Amino acid sequence: MIVATVLVLYAIAAVGRLPRLLGRGTWAERAPRLAISIWLAACVSAVASVALAAFAAAIPASVVGHGLAAFFEACAALLSDGDLALSPGARAALLGAVLVVARVTHCGAAVLVRARRERRRHADLLAVLGRHDGGLGAVVLEHDEAAAYCLPGRQGKTVITTAALESLAPEQVAAVLAHERAHLRGRHHLVLAAVEAFSVAFPRLPLFARARDEVARLVELLADDVAARHHPRIHLAAALVRLATGRTPAFMLGAGGETALMRVKRMLAPAVPLGRRERLAGLAMVALLLAGPAAVAAIPGVSSLLAHHCHTLSIF
Repeated sequence: MIVATVLVLYAIAAVGRLPRLLGRGTWAERAPRLAISIWLAACVSAVASVALAAFAAAIPASVVGHGLAAFFEACAALLSDGDLALSPGARAALLGAVLVVARVTHCGAAVLVRARRERRRHADLLAVLGRHDGGLGAVVLEHDEAAAYCLPGRQGKTVITTAALESLAPEQVAAVLAHERAHLRGRHHLVLAAVEAFSVAFPRLPLFARARDEVARLVELLADDVAARHHPRIHLAAALVRLATGRTPAFMLGAGGETALMRVKRMLAPAVPLGRRERLAGLAMVALLLAGPAAVAAIPGVSSLLAHHCHTLSIF
């Protein structure tokens, strides 16, 4: 029961405190890929802690320690009246854990299905209203608003409006299209779907709401960095200024938007990347967030296993 309490207290602290902790400083802007991993790991860690707390409270440590087969027998005994039958409180805890996991899974599936439906509908519109430009490697859409975005999916497409082509220089167009292709190659729509699923599943919890907003911002920074490897930063910055007010269709990833002006400053005055030690510390944090709850939940079983074997050895 102590382990279950620790895991629940950690989940509560993670939901309330981690957003403030992870939001401090400018380290995320210096390493957006690492920051995205940490935010995702934090969300998974909080949900996993709740689920593991229920199992820790319901399944006796001695059962886990005596073997994996016995552990599954304990799980199967949820509906039995044998020696391994669980108390009403343990049954309720396990049911709560199942509901938490089921809600996240359901919300994730709902987000993906809705996004796929909207993107398929938009792809049908592009097939009628757009024209593919082989030189640009993008679909050109006749529109009086300057915008550039990508349509994720198996046959991902980059889209740019005629207004954007008229207002941007060729090198700026190349830079902004590289930004959109970075979104497609990185499958950033799946990352956004993951944090959106957590946010929809638990709408009033600070960690998941903050993770959704931060990851949405960080994937844009990451795409900027990828584009800047092949195109001068000044060209991308100039394109972002012109596309800042451009609206992106729902469930698409666009170069403009609310973060465009902040990203212009970042392009013109890039921060020093994280050092090796800082990156290793970040990776260690990801590992701790993901493996920590499982390690804590395993402590009673491991202790019981060691005690059982030590007792067996002492007999011989």
